[in-house]
Amino acid sequence: MTTQSANKLTPVLDAKPLVDLRLYDSSQCDRGRANWYVILWWLVQAIAFPLSLHNLNGFRCWLLRLFGATVGKGVIIRPTARFTYPWNVTIGDFSWIGDDVVLYSVDRIEIGCHAVVSQKSYLCTGSHDINKISFDLIIKPIHIGNGAWIATDCFVGAGVTIGANSVIGARSSVFRDIPNRQIAWGTPCIARYERK
Repeated sequence: MTTQSANKLTPVLDAKPLVDLRLYDSSQCDRGRANWYVILWWLVQAIAFPLSLHNLNGFRCWLLRLFGATVGKGVIIRPTARFTYPWNVTIGDFSWIGDDVVLYSVDRIEIGCHAVVSQKSYLCTGSHDINKISFDLIIKPIHIGNGAWIATDCFVGAGVTIGANSVIGARSSVFRDIPNRQIAWGTPCIARYERK
């Protein structure tokens, strides 16, 4: 690091933090299962999911159901998809979950029928209260309607509902609800016009 770049960082590193992470209390997060069960799931997902053949969607759906997820018929789930707590996840019939999708399901994630969550998208039901020194956890559910398509590399934030048959354009960041049958994109994502 050069002296010039180090001098630019000095005001940033000298500023007093507005949070004290020593005060953070993780006990407020109810995982919904015992610690041993959560660790067992993480091991199964780390080993069985990525090592299963690409076309073994039924096997991956079975594993998710075994650990409490509600998964409909004809669902396609790619081997690199990740589910933090499957017991908080519902996926309707004939929906697709793409490669490298993360369902950070500290709260409920409900995905309707014939819906698509494309590769590298991140559905995040958790955040933190930036106005509290203790950086408290905030959790809210996510709802994805029937026939909706979340295109590649999108972020969907806590508490968001994406309406039925809506399309979220690639690399969008969705922080507010999107009504039914809307084509939407951007950061922040906004509805642009109606899907015909």
